[in-house]
Amino acid sequence: MIRTALVLLSICLWSVPVLANADYVETPSLEARVAAGELPPVAERVPGEPRVIDLEAMGREPGRHGGRMRMLMGDQKDIRLMTLFNYARFVGYDPSFELQPDILESYEVEEGRIFTFHLRQGHRWSDGHPFTTEDIRFAWEDVHANEELSPVGPPHELMVEGEAPKVEIIDEVTVRFTWSQPNPEFLPALAAPRPVFLAMPAHYLKNYHAKYADPDKLAETVEQENLSDWTRLHMRVSRQYRPENPELPTLDPWRNSTTPPSDQFEFVRNPFYHRVDTEGRQLPYADSVVLTMGSTDLIPAKAGAGDTDLQARYIRFDNYTFLKNAEERIGIKVHLWKAGNGSAVALLPNLNAKDPVWRELLRDVRFRRAMSLAIDRTEINEVVYFGLANESADTVLPESPLYREEYQKAWATHDPEAANALLDELGLEPGPDGIRRLPDGRLAEVIVETSAEGTLETDVLQLISDYWKDVGLKLYIKASQREMLRSRAVSGDVLVSVWSGLDNGVASADMNPAQLAPTSQAELQWPVWGIYYETRGQKGEKPDLPEAARLIELLDAWRVATTPEERRAAWHEMLSIYTDQVFSIGTINATLQPVVVTGNLRNVPEKGVYSFDPGSYFGVYMMDTFWFEQD
Repeated sequence: MIRTALVLLSICLWSVPVLANADYVETPSLEARVAAGELPPVAERVPGEPRVIDLEAMGREPGRHGGRMRMLMGDQKDIRLMTLFNYARFVGYDPSFELQPDILESYEVEEGRIFTFHLRQGHRWSDGHPFTTEDIRFAWEDVHANEELSPVGPPHELMVEGEAPKVEIIDEVTVRFTWSQPNPEFLPALAAPRPVFLAMPAHYLKNYHAKYADPDKLAETVEQENLSDWTRLHMRVSRQYRPENPELPTLDPWRNSTTPPSDQFEFVRNPFYHRVDTEGRQLPYADSVVLTMGSTDLIPAKAGAGDTDLQARYIRFDNYTFLKNAEERIGIKVHLWKAGNGSAVALLPNLNAKDPVWRELLRDVRFRRAMSLAIDRTEINEVVYFGLANESADTVLPESPLYREEYQKAWATHDPEAANALLDELGLEPGPDGIRRLPDGRLAEVIVETSAEGTLETDVLQLISDYWKDVGLKLYIKASQREMLRSRAVSGDVLVSVWSGLDNGVASADMNPAQLAPTSQAELQWPVWGIYYETRGQKGEKPDLPEAARLIELLDAWRVATTPEERRAAWHEMLSIYTDQVFSIGTINATLQPVVVTGNLRNVPEKGVYSFDPGSYFGVYMMDTFWFEQD
């Protein structure tokens, strides 16, 4: 077998020889439990070969244990962000966005279709129970491949042209996944912000599974929880992405200890976590992470008042001046990371709009191009971002190896004359008031809906309103809550929405290009087509726009590609179609994201990429290595 270059790279850069038992340093907050016999000493809690993080090689410094890391959130659903911040994955990205083993001790890949994984001997779940391949077998056979728990089948990342993997349990620490064709999506899916969870704590979840649990006791629990059947119960207690069940064992550095609903959630350290530093301290450094819920409008002010230790969520660039002024007065630090989105503010024409006249118009590429050409991105950059951003279509950033100038400039120059010509070609004649008329005589009034989570989107839309008025389009801004906006988009009641652009603006050819195709209902320009893809045709509608259907074909081609060149070719054609068809109207990218850090918190990089995918926000920078100089 040939060990992948990525594995070798991670070992060379970040790994050091395994520490001897005498070299470990006990965590002060756990000393009493160890002395009382409630926990084994640290040398017996970590795996036989833990992942040793060489912080000095990363340009950081080893730290000390202790402290509660405070963060502010807007809703209890935001606890799912801890799954990103924790960023414990079978394989994960490093700050350079290269893959490396993490929970896995190592892995081998043959022919792009045979993946052999080696777990760490002696690794345990947060409750101390051994983590073995039985947890992987249970997750595959009894959950992902169980028709009652997974009626639409296994996660699509585990399927190659309808073929499920052959899963072989070699021994307690070795498992092999095999497909007849390459599956380049597999490893990136394990490293994703919302990963495919290959392992579940079988010893705990068997108590809620009809195959293993006592039928009478299980039925009694279902009734007590006021649920319809055991599958609903199992889904509730097993949810890993949004960790609401405090009893569910985890492999993350911190585990949730609070039962919802609550205005505050405390994630406490996992005493059996698999990472240590070079000085023998088991990570994480901080004893806990506390998420306090409140109004999103007040979070910037609270961050400037020192009410949070680490904050980027709900902080915007237009808060920077206020926060910078608070640095000396409050003792905080404000870093500026580069946002990793394809566009800071993007307009998403809903190709699944319910109104038949608007649906036909929005599906006409000439209308989408006209809306884009009418926008003066240079003025937006100067007025809103002080000229510090890039004027661009919604596409990959220059930091991406896939970047091409033609993608950045696709229909993104300010050319109102060309925009007017396209609208004239569509037959949208202007009335005496200068506003164009739709084919049925209505005014061309474009209602753009926003989640109203800050003034930045509104500021940009106010400028776009003037640009569109110059070409005969009337823009109205409608604000609604995030979940309501998503729901209305799926039902077809939204014409155009505002969101950030592509999640992954620093993509490489080995990363999944699904964000460029209608694959998710969360993609508000084609949510109904996304539902069709998510449910494998059981719900939603099949894309009937040729260019959108071609994106799905190219995504499938990427999945079965056997060479980097083939994957790169698929990416480039998808980027070309996506930008030329203006499926998302980008404005500005490479914007700066303020990251507020308390003056006492160490190891938070001054510069970074703030990205959901692939960065998991703070995840790739290892939040478990951030430490307090004083408690």
